[in-house]
Amino acid sequence: MISQLSVFLANERGRLAAACRALADAGFNMHSLVLADTADFGVARIFCDRPEEAAALLAEAGYRAAVTPVIAVRVPNAPGGLATLLEFCDGAGMNVEYGYCYSVGPDTAVDVLKIEGEGAEAKLAEGGFDLVEADEIYAV
Repeated sequence: MISQLSVFLANERGRLAAACRALADAGFNMHSLVLADTADFGVARIFCDRPEEAAALLAEAGYRAAVTPVIAVRVPNAPGGLATLLEFCDGAGMNVEYGYCYSVGPDTAVDVLKIEGEGAEAKLAEGGFDLVEADEIYAV
């Protein structure tokens, strides 16, 4: 599992910038950011160094922040890479709560998934999927 920093933000002008500034001023390095929004709030999903410390810092600053375990899987950067992974998850009885993807080159993409329950990593490994280890996440 990889620790992802999840920050819940009021959907107000400047809230994301202020949270990012708080992390930067405290010396945290953000390696990726995905932002989802609704009319009332947003969720910033961040890979950063020291996510537990970052969550504590943001909580002290008045943000709602948590560390969420997610799984990152390397897939071919080609049509069907994500579909094959999701079909496997479905066939193995795994419920994907959310996910996002990013390319890391012409041949490889990384799919990040929040999967409900236990044992998903083992099932994916047994299924031949290439899991990204926590210590690699900043190098992919």
